[in-house]
Amino acid sequence: MPAVRIKDHWREQRLFDQRALVSAAVIGLATVALIVRLFVLQVSRHDYYAELSQGNRVRTEPIPAARGLILDRHGELIAGSQPAYQLELVPEEVPDIDATLAALAQLSLIRAEDVDEIARTIDSSRTFDSVPIRLRMSDEDVARFAVHRFEFRGVDIKTRQTRWYPNAALAVHALGYVGAISEQDLKHIDRSAYAGTSLIGKLGVESAFEQQLHGVNGSREVLVNAQGRSVERQGAFVPRLHSKAPMAGDDLLLSIDLKIQRVAEAALAGHRGAVVALDPNNGDVLALVSLPGFDPTVFGQGITAAEYRALAEDIDKPLFNRALRGTYPPGSTVKPAIALTALTYHVVDPQAHRFCAGSFHLPGSSFIYREYHNEHDDAIARSCDVYFYGLANEIGVDRISGFLARLGFGKPTGIDISGEKAGILPSREWKEKTFARPVDRVWFPGETVSFGIGQGYLTVTPIELAHYASIVATRGKIWRPRLVTAYRDPRSGELHRIAPVSDGEVQGVATEDWQRVVHGMIGVTQRGTAAAIGAHAPYIFGGKTGTAQVFTVARTDKYNASKINERLRDHSWFIAFAPADAPRIALAVLEENGGAGASAAAPIARKVLDAYLLDADGKVKPPS
Repeated sequence: MPAVRIKDHWREQRLFDQRALVSAAVIGLATVALIVRLFVLQVSRHDYYAELSQGNRVRTEPIPAARGLILDRHGELIAGSQPAYQLELVPEEVPDIDATLAALAQLSLIRAEDVDEIARTIDSSRTFDSVPIRLRMSDEDVARFAVHRFEFRGVDIKTRQTRWYPNAALAVHALGYVGAISEQDLKHIDRSAYAGTSLIGKLGVESAFEQQLHGVNGSREVLVNAQGRSVERQGAFVPRLHSKAPMAGDDLLLSIDLKIQRVAEAALAGHRGAVVALDPNNGDVLALVSLPGFDPTVFGQGITAAEYRALAEDIDKPLFNRALRGTYPPGSTVKPAIALTALTYHVVDPQAHRFCAGSFHLPGSSFIYREYHNEHDDAIARSCDVYFYGLANEIGVDRISGFLARLGFGKPTGIDISGEKAGILPSREWKEKTFARPVDRVWFPGETVSFGIGQGYLTVTPIELAHYASIVATRGKIWRPRLVTAYRDPRSGELHRIAPVSDGEVQGVATEDWQRVVHGMIGVTQRGTAAAIGAHAPYIFGGKTGTAQVFTVARTDKYNASKINERLRDHSWFIAFAPADAPRIALAVLEENGGAGASAAAPIARKVLDAYLLDADGKVKPPS
């Protein structure tokens, strides 16, 4: 049987040769392409790519803008800036953020209780941003970090501007404070605008005018080495570095008079309460006091969790802005408004005299509303409760509620900072919406009686009551309260005034009725409940005392302040405006649990009025 050839060796050889030639051609073409590409990179475009590669050594760093100054109405500094050392971290340059933070905490360069919050802020930041992790470092902290600096890649000390409050806690609830940019802040700010910035306004003017105060950041190019450290040069390479200067924030001019603010705070010192003083002719806030307060500097330095907890849990609530958010029964300070309501609706004859009996009861009711005195005199000056019990019952809740709304009760004043809370102006409609049970939605006549002396459901804030005093002082003109009156461009020095905002006038009230109520309030300070502070004053002023119950005393019991807990005692109120014929200041003073308005709040008001109206010789200053 003949042999059979299984493989064709010659054919295989030819196929191999063909594949080898193709592979050689491909390799040859690739080599030629590589050589051409190398020629382009190394020869023809050498200068371009050399400059581009060297550019990778240049890093752009933000230059934070200086925060604008805050000044009082006379130019005295309230808030400024100071240089400070900050510890900052760039996330993309740190190999292990958790380990780095733990090591920094071990060296006491950051607080252990702050590590979790810092980590969350880092997670919320862009990886290339420099994130502040310690806002203010002492010289000792700087030295300790310098010794261990080589251990912390991506962490460095930066010189920044921090907020400085030369007057500590003075006017803090108007001013507000700045604090570290938090995880929540990062959700609603332009991160590029805050690059390199560690602080942001949190409350008050600092927050409401953050955009104006913040300014516009600049930038600079910095040459860095392989470790990311800035150097002056690398070998023969000297780059052309560019920079853009920052634009400082606007300076703000406040309406507050620090002299008046200091007097008001000193007069109220040691007590819980508020003082709000306004210029009734334009709404300028001359003083805004809420005590106790706190030093805002601790927030700019980086407050510890323990420090914040101590402030938040303090029984006296120093963080609470009583002037804007504290709601209290106004007591007898509402009586001028009730009287004006009665005059406007012709419920009462202004020439008639009524005997202020010792008690009052509604027709068909056995409940007795008692009075501490029963003098035959004008009701506002002597603050006769019995007179206003009957008057409120005659007017009716609908007309009282509607008229008090026109005087600003039950709504925010519209002051130019956030956080204001409105008091409660009760009415039939309000009660129907507020209570769930049908039986509780009914308005009872006895509630109208309490309404007439500023008790029951009616509540106000101190700024609301000062606003009301201002409206009465001007015989119905309504100006929106404001803290910021102007801003100054730090580059040109030009001052831009902000026009006051008028909210119109109270309509439908006769001029003679305004005068009757004002006359009654002058009577308060001349022969009435506040005669002790007003009878011998070098100027004539109108006022009204108020004593607001914190809890209800049983009908069979008599109120005795010495036998009850201090925090359950009556609140003390006083409202005033001066001079009576041409008012330049209107105010409201609240002393929590201070007792009678005449003995607690009224003397504080007199000190504030004197500080604003009198010169060094005790004479009334001419209008400015």
